[in-house]
Amino acid sequence: MTSSITYRDHWVESPSGRLFARSWEPTTRVSDTPIILLHDSLGCTALWRSFPAALCDKTQHRVIAYDRLGFGQSHACLEPPPFSFINDEPDTGFAALCAALAIDRFIVLGHSVGGCMAIHCAGAYASRCLGLVTIAAQSANEARTRAGIEQAKAAFEAPRQFSKLEKYHGHKARWVLDAWVNTWLHPDFAAWSLVPALERVHCPTLVLHGEKDEYGSHRQPERIARFIQGPTHCEILANLHHTPHREDETQVIRLIGSFIEELSR
Repeated sequence: MTSSITYRDHWVESPSGRLFARSWEPTTRVSDTPIILLHDSLGCTALWRSFPAALCDKTQHRVIAYDRLGFGQSHACLEPPPFSFINDEPDTGFAALCAALAIDRFIVLGHSVGGCMAIHCAGAYASRCLGLVTIAAQSANEARTRAGIEQAKAAFEAPRQFSKLEKYHGHKARWVLDAWVNTWLHPDFAAWSLVPALERVHCPTLVLHGEKDEYGSHRQPERIARFIQGPTHCEILANLHHTPHREDETQVIRLIGSFIEELSR
């Protein structure tokens, strides 16, 4: 971590259980508007790795990440997620975080399904969201999405691979995997679309997508850019896959940094 960046852990009370969050703070803030991170289907705060500190250092904004219920260090979730789980996040974990940390205006950034949730948050809090960034977000449940999940499901049958989930989610690892696989591969989720949520977003938006993303074709970011109502810039990142912020952190931080700098002009 950059020496000028400090971090602090938080416990957030929500109606369904306690959530873990971490905030990174620059020595001198250029803005009181935090950047809130939403993780992917198998992710958690720890799996952002060096990205939040690097983003904080680049932008000089406070950066906040949290573990959704059932993930990472947050309390376990005993029931499978409803098919409305993406739509629900603005009113559940995200709302609890904003209330607990007294967050008014914000910039929201999400990876994969976290990007879908970030879009819902940007629309639900339109007067408070100053900017939106998506990384490898899905806008529809396409065949490529399901094929990638099928391959991952088979890979996680190996104990060594599954232990990687246990490292970050502990006894919740099986729930985390099943929540992802059983939702996205369920026939009743095949027609899911992000378009209605996209049409509620009016803030400036940066859409990032790896050229070789194994869970989504170029149609995913193109649909996001087409239906968002505010100014939008879409970047297809050459030779990158589903985790561009880990595969080429420097490039992704540079793009997001430039985007956030433009927001303040």
